[in-house]
Amino acid sequence: MARALPWGGLLAVFFLGVLMQGPVQAQSVALAGMMGSRALLVVDGSAPKTVGPGETHQGIKVISTADDQAVIEQAGKRRTLRVGEAPVNTGASPQASGRGTRIVLTESSGGHFMTPGQINGRAVQFMVDTGATTIAMSMPDAERAGIAYKTGRPVQMSTANGTAQGFRIKLNSVRVGDVEVYDIDAVVMPLPMPFVLLGNSFLTRFQMKRDNTMMTLDKRY
Repeated sequence: MARALPWGGLLAVFFLGVLMQGPVQAQSVALAGMMGSRALLVVDGSAPKTVGPGETHQGIKVISTADDQAVIEQAGKRRTLRVGEAPVNTGASPQASGRGTRIVLTESSGGHFMTPGQINGRAVQFMVDTGATTIAMSMPDAERAGIAYKTGRPVQMSTANGTAQGFRIKLNSVRVGDVEVYDIDAVVMPLPMPFVLLGNSFLTRFQMKRDNTMMTLDKRY
């Protein structure tokens, strides 16, 4: 099942887990950074890979790079990625079904459950983390979702680079597939993250069942 991560050192363990994963089928791709003219791509949570213009990695071709962005192509479709932005979907999305009461997720070969979703109506990419107390997101993700996180309660958080200030907030709504829940606790973290961690403030609203590579979340009443 998804890894249990304590808040202390969350970012350090998270990025270590990313580096230890093997190649997976492309479902999402994020631009983690630039190394000269080469893009540092994270494809569906796999290990970051530097890819130059004209090169292909896990079915993702880099067309061009400039400053903090890269144009990629998969199956004839082109998208522009920017450093720090949420991953974009480039392949099949996990299934969500049940008329607003059930979410069904498929485990990636990297051992994580990934799914696109929405926070306050804005698109994000989630990674299920049963060890996270709440939903956790970066400040750039919070800003893209239109969240005034600085009005939240300041908290001191341990990160890979030492102690930094984050903010505890309340999300109006969180949606995965056709299932939506409201008034969800979350933490905004001071450093960029490739994904939004889907923690227990969301997961405890559901009855969770694991069957091999499938995770089913049935909404509680």
